[in-house]
Amino acid sequence: MYADLLNKAEKAALLSGEILVKHEQKKINSLSGKDIKLQADIDSERILIDALKETNISILSEETGLVEINNDSDLLWIVDPLDGSLNYSRGIPLNCISIALWNINEPILGVIYDFNHNNIYKGLIGEGAFLNNKKIHVSEIYEKSNSVIATGFPVYFSFEDKTIVDFIKTVKEYKKVRLLGSAALSLSLVATGSVEAYSEQNIAFWDVAAGIALVKAAGGRVEYEFVDAKKNLMNVFVTNR
Repeated sequence: MYADLLNKAEKAALLSGEILVKHEQKKINSLSGKDIKLQADIDSERILIDALKETNISILSEETGLVEINNDSDLLWIVDPLDGSLNYSRGIPLNCISIALWNINEPILGVIYDFNHNNIYKGLIGEGAFLNNKKIHVSEIYEKSNSVIATGFPVYFSFEDKTIVDFIKTVKEYKKVRLLGSAALSLSLVATGSVEAYSEQNIAFWDVAAGIALVKAAGGRVEYEFVDAKKNLMNVFVTNR
């Protein structure tokens, strides 16, 4: 069952990626604070929702919110039609499509499509994780002093002095820090072993849902908690051990 759903999510991501690659005009629909909304997000989301509706599973997506299809199931698709929208609007090729399937608060599978480089990451917990159908696994570097952490400053990040100090305390223990502007791609790099850890505070559920599943399927450890259920915000810490 889940293998079939993984295939459907992969096909949906590939269809949406075709549209995002062809989008020549990066039309901005709104700018508010640290956030940006693009027409490309909406166009991508429309394709993904239409494709995933066929599974008879409800969908939570960044732009539309909850699309109720089956109230009798605990399964839920979580969709980010374009993670890294600001990067996309500026021509920075660090963005992707993110699709996850969760059962209440537990991840089942994730698909992340880096359409700029035609890389598709997918993982099914208990079955493994793959990059372009080649099996991947988290890094075996366990010393923080030799490890790389990926992180970022999401839309709802608090820039209060204490928060910044805590952030510095966390990242300074690592060899290097990487801020990609895409939580999903950052988590993909943990799954492939390119970086050892990922951490963000007040990050949207749809930004990380597929990546959490992917890392867990690749043998990593995931910690997460919902800190604002109404806004679907989470604190996430993911590592290779």
